[in-house]
Amino acid sequence: MARQTRSQRGPQASQSQPPRATQAGRSRRAQVEEEPEEEQVAQDVYDEDEGELDKAQGEIEKKARDLVRLALFNEQRRMPLRRDEISKKVLGSASRTFSSVLAAANQILQKTFGMELVEMQAMPSDKDMSEKDADLLKTTGVKKKAAPTGTKSYILRSLLDAALIEQACAPDAEIREIEQKEHVDENEEFAEDDNPVGQRSTGSIFAWHASDQLAATGILYVVLSLILVEGRVVSDGDLRAMLKRLQLPAIASVPLSSQATNSQSLTIDAYLAQLTRQGYLDKLRAGTAAAGKGGQKRARATQAPAGGDDHLQAFEWRWGPRALTEVGERGIAQFVAEFMAGQPGHGEDEDEEEDAVGAGRDEGTQRRVQVIYKGIERAAAGGQLLEAR
Repeated sequence: MARQTRSQRGPQASQSQPPRATQAGRSRRAQVEEEPEEEQVAQDVYDEDEGELDKAQGEIEKKARDLVRLALFNEQRRMPLRRDEISKKVLGSASRTFSSVLAAANQILQKTFGMELVEMQAMPSDKDMSEKDADLLKTTGVKKKAAPTGTKSYILRSLLDAALIEQACAPDAEIREIEQKEHVDENEEFAEDDNPVGQRSTGSIFAWHASDQLAATGILYVVLSLILVEGRVVSDGDLRAMLKRLQLPAIASVPLSSQATNSQSLTIDAYLAQLTRQGYLDKLRAGTAAAGKGGQKRARATQAPAGGDDHLQAFEWRWGPRALTEVGERGIAQFVAEFMAGQPGHGEDEDEEEDAVGAGRDEGTQRRVQVIYKGIERAAAGGQLLEAR
């Protein structure tokens, strides 16, 4: 038999290759078919996760709206909103979402009302003072600044800029004219010659004269000022004596609105109790906490004349957490300093020389404000005044 040539053996080798190529092709087709299935599964998982996230975000936004309504309702009564109340009425079983819900609620409050929901801060009591800080207070009379602590209670606080509020309170002739036309006072006895509406018309965007609790807020600021300049603590007897000198005895009437009647007013005693419930003031038994310079005030208060009401000397007043969060010690100190150093303004018909004198007086007034402010800071038990936070 003749031996096969190399050219004759070549086709046989090539005939054995197609089966391998066919097997590789089937493997590639199977892999291509599996890849779409894996991609579809991954897409389904992604869509499911995205749907869960959208659902969770929707729940947070719903709870945020519920929290806004609850906060506005409580603010109308001027009552703090407790954390456990938020959990019970808004969060339910989703208590871990509190931070997210609070952040979303604050976005709504800021954009819609210019307000924020913040936790009230309280100063730690002096009984929690370390021995080192106590020695510093005893030797130097200077109290180390302590960080406020959370109370797990929340209030609404305005975010409006002070400059904006000042502009909104400035009188405007056009606004006043519109108010006069819309609300003419039929009782001519109470109407002014140039203002038929009487004192209820000022022509400002913020009509403070018609706001609720204007007089009550003024008394609150006076009480906070007295406590601050007395070393952050004042005995019950001293506070009532100072209020009495301001024509505010215990039976004095505090109107709760600009149109309040006797039935809508509170006595000083009832008003102080209300301020305590609202968190503006704290009423403590004397001796429950060391008070630095305030301790001297308590000792002086016990030297009341014989026959006085001893039960009035058993308590002392301090700032509550709401006052510290809403107003702040620096705000009250600035209020007192500007009031004490203020000078009446000048008329528009003054000449240039008088205007120059007025400018000099303004500079002098600012210097007096700074001096008085520093004095209040020293009077506040030697500690730095705190901002609202």
